[in-house]
Amino acid sequence: MTTVDLPLLPLGRGVDLNSERGVECPGDLPAASDPDLVARALAAKEALGDRVFVLGHHYQRDEVIQFADVTGDSFKLARDAAARPEAEYIVFCGVHFMAESADILTKPDQQVILPDLAAGCSMADMARLTQVEMAWEAMAAAGVADSVVPVTYMNSSADIKAFCGRNGGVVCTSSNAEVALEWAFEQKAEIEGGAKVLFLPDQHLGRNTAVLKMGLTLEDCVVWDPHRPNGGLTPEQLRDAKMILWKGHCSVHGRFSEDVVDELRATIPGIQILVHPECKHEVVLKADLVGSTEFIIKTIEAAPAGSSWAIGTELNLVKRLAAAHPDKRITFLDKTVCYCSTMNRIDLPHFVWAMESLVAGTVVNRIEVDPETEKYALVALERMLALPGKTARD
Repeated sequence: MTTVDLPLLPLGRGVDLNSERGVECPGDLPAASDPDLVARALAAKEALGDRVFVLGHHYQRDEVIQFADVTGDSFKLARDAAARPEAEYIVFCGVHFMAESADILTKPDQQVILPDLAAGCSMADMARLTQVEMAWEAMAAAGVADSVVPVTYMNSSADIKAFCGRNGGVVCTSSNAEVALEWAFEQKAEIEGGAKVLFLPDQHLGRNTAVLKMGLTLEDCVVWDPHRPNGGLTPEQLRDAKMILWKGHCSVHGRFSEDVVDELRATIPGIQILVHPECKHEVVLKADLVGSTEFIIKTIEAAPAGSSWAIGTELNLVKRLAAAHPDKRITFLDKTVCYCSTMNRIDLPHFVWAMESLVAGTVVNRIEVDPETEKYALVALERMLALPGKTARD
């Protein structure tokens, strides 16, 4: 297998529409120093009225999220958009794959807008369709493809979701990954040796769910490296594995370390460690609680006054939780201030530009998924919605 090269693009310049990374942003943005930006955003939102519905992901800047009609994680927001069929425009303050999901789940006449096309996801870019198709061919050559069910995290491009839809797989979120994996293993349970799961694109969520929730061992998991021939694995390793984890990760959650956990426990008596399952396995093992973004928010809301917490997730959210709960001691689980660089691309100038363009009758940065990709991505998403028990409510 050869590496699928990603062209080097400065943020905001060049075009690579198959990537979650920077692409051109047409038009002239208002200056970030403009003191009237908030007033302009409010005026544009008022002028558009019910024609526009603004979605704000939890990891967005405060300056943008103040204009959101609803906030949430990626799939909750996509479903919220689908529940507003009367809205002509869906302005998604998040990243590219989220806007794609909103386009898939909304009506054809609704238009999804991403204020800055450079707002992407490095994790989603770690699994390109060409790479995944090559991996599937290699698994077929090794004689294991017939027993493999692909499962992709919501944090993936529409064409990866469509790949799963075409090949009997499903989408999952961080809150229902366990249910999705149970479903996947049941699909080919009758095959000799049982089913295997190809988990895309975040190795940590796949490993943490399989080992800590489903009773598999670390030896049951292997990592497929798309930049090495045959993923760096032998046919024997593929045959013995239960979980084939794609070598991808979140650039923010991957930063948290077990050493910082130890330091915080030593310096802050009674501190509780609360982390997202995209964190490394070693960090998750040392945490007190592990869960999705919504789980983290609800846990802090329910925590008693005076309690101490170190939270391992994106900094915008941690700062917002700390400000909202001054009666609790809330610490970021990293010594370095680190925002999600691409999620942080949506700023007030881009938001104002997108909204004022709509007021003027011009739709900018529309996100459209082609019909064939949408068809099969929707199959994978609907399989997730049909899962028994706990579904993607957060």
